[in-house]
Amino acid sequence: MRVAYNEQMTELADMLGEMAGLAGTAMERATQSLLQADLSLAEQVIGEHDKITDLSTLCEERAFALLALQAPVAGDLRSVVSGIQIVADIDRMGALALHVAKIARRRHPNHVLPEEVNGYFAEMGRIAVSIGAAAKEVLESRDPERAARLVEDDEAMDDLHSHLFTVLMDRDWKHGVAAAIDITLLGRFYERFADHAVEVGRRVIFLVTGKLPEEPEKIEKVDKLTSYPNL
Repeated sequence: MRVAYNEQMTELADMLGEMAGLAGTAMERATQSLLQADLSLAEQVIGEHDKITDLSTLCEERAFALLALQAPVAGDLRSVVSGIQIVADIDRMGALALHVAKIARRRHPNHVLPEEVNGYFAEMGRIAVSIGAAAKEVLESRDPERAARLVEDDEAMDDLHSHLFTVLMDRDWKHGVAAAIDITLLGRFYERFADHAVEVGRRVIFLVTGKLPEEPEKIEKVDKLTSYPNL
């Protein structure tokens, strides 16, 4: 019985790592499609999103089956519950990459980004891919110290997101309202992608230590933009 439980938990952990890897790859391709107005990459992200949602469903089913059939307690219960919460965060990371790709597709063959903000999004994309890879690494290694360092990349993302608004608020902005809205949404999507990666790290810390680190004030309990039906 215990052997079977351990095997199921290992399988669940492997699927979570796979999900994180898919989300990171999706954001990398979505960023390239955004910067290069590459329709094929945008379509690839959109077409392959079902892989993440299918894995999300499968992970939740496995986790709830463990709860129902194994009745875990203490550390085992913590592992299963943390797994369910991590599934939700990685699923959102994949959805945010999808939103980026859909904006790139909607504006094709035109570029979404004016030249003066290209550098911001190139760097935000780099950080998003890096923090996504770090989240996958943390899920595989269960290293709480590495998980805690995810906040550093998130802070860099926040700085870029804040600076982006100085460009949008400049009185010399000449690209119109539609471009400003696209850029505002895109900046939010990248920021939230990093936030969810940090949440994955926090869950891993709780899973390993039994103590949930203090929640950063910037992470909202309800994210009104995480469900954006037209993107």
